[in-house]
Amino acid sequence: MTPLRQQMIDAMRQRGFSERTHRSYLGAVHDLARFLGRSPGELGVPELEQYFRHLAVERGLSGASCRVHRNAIRFLYLKVLLWPAFDVPFVVPKRAQRIPELLTRDEVARILEACPNPKHRMLLEIGYGCGLRVSEVVRLRVRDIDGERGLLRVGQGKGAKDRLVPLAPTLLADLRRYWMRFRPIEWLFPSVRDAHTPLSISSAQKLFERAKAAAEVQKIGGIHALRHAYATHQLEAGLPVHRLQRLLGHGHLQSTLRYVHWLPSQHEPGPGPADLLAPREVRHG
Repeated sequence: MTPLRQQMIDAMRQRGFSERTHRSYLGAVHDLARFLGRSPGELGVPELEQYFRHLAVERGLSGASCRVHRNAIRFLYLKVLLWPAFDVPFVVPKRAQRIPELLTRDEVARILEACPNPKHRMLLEIGYGCGLRVSEVVRLRVRDIDGERGLLRVGQGKGAKDRLVPLAPTLLADLRRYWMRFRPIEWLFPSVRDAHTPLSISSAQKLFERAKAAAEVQKIGGIHALRHAYATHQLEAGLPVHRLQRLLGHGHLQSTLRYVHWLPSQHEPGPGPADLLAPREVRHG
């Protein structure tokens, strides 16, 4: 391991960055060094400009992917190499504004019913019922369930923030039956091979895809679609957006407001759009 790589790891650890951020940032810096054939510490603004153009034009990366590379490299130069500023021109493709193929409540129910393994079904049920990220679901511990208060503690979610999410009565009852049947000790969803380690994210993603295929749900999207479904269905049921923000663990309200924009207009408060093609009333003299 090079000294620069170790310095970057230390800087990220000091700031409590997640392991996923470690991997993506280190990968981006490694890609930069490999492309230009030199250590990042030897590069200047022209070389960094060249690299950013390469990402967007030659490799055709999306705006989101380009921003990950830029954030990683900016962190390296500002926090590790201690540049006074990072004024590198950065032009990336415009972020595409797409509405995902949102699951209906009926489709979620079909996916759950198509999951024959009760452990897998419980995992999907709590992912949808609490609107969790897949990384949060697989890291749940038995002690995170507060049955007396009907709360679920989500420890160190994205942004290294803990939060409490209410457990609906139906979900809490299912969790109690699950615990009585399988008696998990530490991890709520332990690995099949080792009960002392949690189920992997990739395993959770695969079991969702199998259940979705069995339910014959054709909409595009992986297990994160359950979190999208939770958010939109809660808004449809009347949950205020600021409360949804806290439940989802969003640091910024803007992240939550996208769900409002995704909702069909008939579910938004106030009168909907007028039927402009309806026959107009004819008024006589």
